[in-house]
Amino acid sequence: MFSKACEYGIKASIFIATNSFEGKRVSPKEIAMEIDSPQAFTAKILQALVKHDIINSIKGAYGGFEISRDKIATIKLNQIVKAIDGDSIYNGCGLGLHKCDEAHPCPVHDKFKAIRDSLKHMLENTSLEELALNIKSGASFLKI
Repeated sequence: MFSKACEYGIKASIFIATNSFEGKRVSPKEIAMEIDSPQAFTAKILQALVKHDIINSIKGAYGGFEISRDKIATIKLNQIVKAIDGDSIYNGCGLGLHKCDEAHPCPVHDKFKAIRDSLKHMLENTSLEELALNIKSGASFLKI
């Protein structure tokens, strides 16, 4: 459903948020290792997240990536998805047809529309804080 870049972007954001709760900045290398992503690919994803004001990049010897603690609660997953993949996830055809809409639906159009609407609702209502706190508490994990 999500592109690989978007999956990595979500995981990286959660990892950064989890560390930001503890006042730690993380390096691109640490992030890439934690989310099992190639370092160069991770760097491009991080640039997109910085550009869309989701994460902060601090330069220098004590630099790295962070998210201010008060901002973690306000960031929703849909912002990360939009920064990486745009909004095509809400508009695409379930069968990948180029032309699929209410006037010319594919065989799964109505069923897939309901799934897309549910996904959109989940992404708009799930905060980075919620996911990071689940990691910190051990209720969920990023890496096996």
